[in-house]
Amino acid sequence: MFQTFKNAFKTPEICKKILITLALLLVYRVGCFVPIPGLDSASIFAGYAQTDFTLMLSAITGSAFTYGTIFALGIVPFINSFIIMQLLTLIIPKLEKLSKEGEDGRKKITQYTRYVAIILAVIQAIGVMFAWQDSIIPVFTGDITNQVDKIFTMIFIVIILVGGSTLVMWLGERITEYGIGNGTSLIIFIGIVSSLGTAIWNSVAIIIPAEVKNGETTSIWFLLGFLLMVAILFFVIVFMDMAERKIKVQYAKQIKGNKMYGGQSTHIPIKVTSGGVMPIIFASSLIMFPQMIIQFGGWESTKFGLFWAEWFGTNGNLYAPIMFLLIIFFGFFYAQIQFNPDDVARMLQQNGGFVQGVRPGKATSDYLRKINNRLTLFGSLFLAVIALIPTLILQQVDGFANLGLGNAFSATGLMIVVSTALEFQKQLESQLLVKNNKGFLK
Repeated sequence: MFQTFKNAFKTPEICKKILITLALLLVYRVGCFVPIPGLDSASIFAGYAQTDFTLMLSAITGSAFTYGTIFALGIVPFINSFIIMQLLTLIIPKLEKLSKEGEDGRKKITQYTRYVAIILAVIQAIGVMFAWQDSIIPVFTGDITNQVDKIFTMIFIVIILVGGSTLVMWLGERITEYGIGNGTSLIIFIGIVSSLGTAIWNSVAIIIPAEVKNGETTSIWFLLGFLLMVAILFFVIVFMDMAERKIKVQYAKQIKGNKMYGGQSTHIPIKVTSGGVMPIIFASSLIMFPQMIIQFGGWESTKFGLFWAEWFGTNGNLYAPIMFLLIIFFGFFYAQIQFNPDDVARMLQQNGGFVQGVRPGKATSDYLRKINNRLTLFGSLFLAVIALIPTLILQQVDGFANLGLGNAFSATGLMIVVSTALEFQKQLESQLLVKNNKGFLK
């Protein structure tokens, strides 16, 4: 990894892309600290920082949501839009046809995704604005009793939130186009890392010293245990992310004219976790959506709000089993998008290839589907366990909760961080290969 980064900085063109990526990420982080005019940030932090949904948004946006800044919505509307478009692509034949039309089709789907993201941003901004209405300070006359001023201020806040989310989406696309790539993932990555870094810093600089003065050393051991847990999870996630099953393929010899083609052996790699962290994101978005409506509508104290919190909230009785089943379901769902056994079997047959010991055609398709389903089941179970158990431990054990680590950290966030870091390295390696730097990679 370090050799890859060293070689990347030696290549002027790739070094320029890295600097552009860092500059755009810096712009994003600066925007996370710019407050929205007309809001009392301290009031927002005190009133909304301790709910499950706002904690999740705060972690993704790098605390921008918690403090009511212009990037409070962050990349969340675009993520939701992307998930919706992924689902619609499987349902609507026209979108499915566009997805198979190459670059032009993908550009049209991306454009539709932007439109849906802006619509979702407007809806979410209105919900956030109503959730923040007690913290609104009229910016035109400063008179709290002036309802017209308050209404215009609320409209002003919605426009800023939507504009901020659109700007974040634009920054992500510019990182993808002019930087190293994967702009959306890098924005989520930087938000999660900053939130976790802030939590650890608060523990080391504020909470632990205060307890040491009183003769308590328990928090030090909990912090060391937390760091050990992160290291173990990091190793396991990297191992599973790189795990794959290689299906041996043999190509028959073909004589065309005076030349002989084929006769070589290769393999088809099938990843154990082909969907990466997407099944967890899909499941989390689905189970958290009603909570978002309840939160923004101010219905926490209603019968439905209390019922949902008791049974389906983060600490609810049915949250863990339902989340477990949803992750497995979306693991299979996303695996079908990533790998189509029928298409692979057809391509092998057309090119004179066959899986050793398996007849070409339908038999090959069934064989690949069976292997893919087994790997997907194992990968989905891994994702479900790794997403729930460490997070629940951190949230339920008082020692971790007192340090604030249970709120800032989740195994899902760590998976996003690790997956993004590995993908970033792969992007660098692929661009170095294009520049004929194969000899430098080891």
